[in-house]
Amino acid sequence: MSSLTGNLFWIVMLFVLFMPLVQQKMMHGRRMAVIRALERKRNSRVITLIHRQETMKFLGFPVMRYIDINDSEDILRAIRLTPDDMPIDMIIHTPGGLALSTEQIAMAMKRHDAKVTIFVPHYAMSGGTLLCLASHEVVMDENAVLGPIDPQLGEYPAGSILRMIREKDPKDIEDKTLILADVARMATGQMKAFAKKIMEPRIEPETAERIASTLTGGHWTHDYPITFEEARDMGLPVRVGLPEEIYELMDLFPQTMQRRPSVQYIPIPYKRTEEAKQRQ
Repeated sequence: MSSLTGNLFWIVMLFVLFMPLVQQKMMHGRRMAVIRALERKRNSRVITLIHRQETMKFLGFPVMRYIDINDSEDILRAIRLTPDDMPIDMIIHTPGGLALSTEQIAMAMKRHDAKVTIFVPHYAMSGGTLLCLASHEVVMDENAVLGPIDPQLGEYPAGSILRMIREKDPKDIEDKTLILADVARMATGQMKAFAKKIMEPRIEPETAERIASTLTGGHWTHDYPITFEEARDMGLPVRVGLPEEIYELMDLFPQTMQRRPSVQYIPIPYKRTEEAKQRQ
């Protein structure tokens, strides 16, 4: 009896240890199936850049992902493996990230000969928006948003530092702050010049100048949501109308499960009956 109990204990332990790995493999397979279906439908290479809140192993602390060197290396390799005449579809869901990594990805996208389309199902802030500038077309959900690409120096926006310098007498400003302002000036100029460079010649120089000045000039807070309408009026090549496969793919990148979910609904599409429409 004790031997049977011991065997059951080890079977349960092995199940608990290996079940997450099995689930991860199954989820990966489902993602690849959706990506492959989208590639066949659009005859393109599909690349995803999706950053969700994830859980650290063992500790369980939520960690927000962002664009880093690992992302840039993986995406550059994916672009290298893509024929020059094959379109690239990139699905972006990110809060932004490192400027160096983002600029490397943007330059690789610009150098690709075939059409590059970016799909934004929810948001592509900061560095995500910079990648959108390097694409031929941005397809957004009607409620998705982009964001400013103004440089941030530590906890301070570069635009705010430069405004403070202009408003105060130089003799009242510490040397360290003046140095910080000089870095802010360089960072803003570099980002504006880079944004213009990756938009041309696909976008007219005057329009590219206006877009770059608006996005890097510190006119908004860094988390300001730029809607589809604002992006369109700004001159960006955006439109609405995401393929259904992208929504399906996003469902396969779930957020970390909380103990008590804050949002609940029946996850099926509803259709209104004629009787219900007439009553209204």
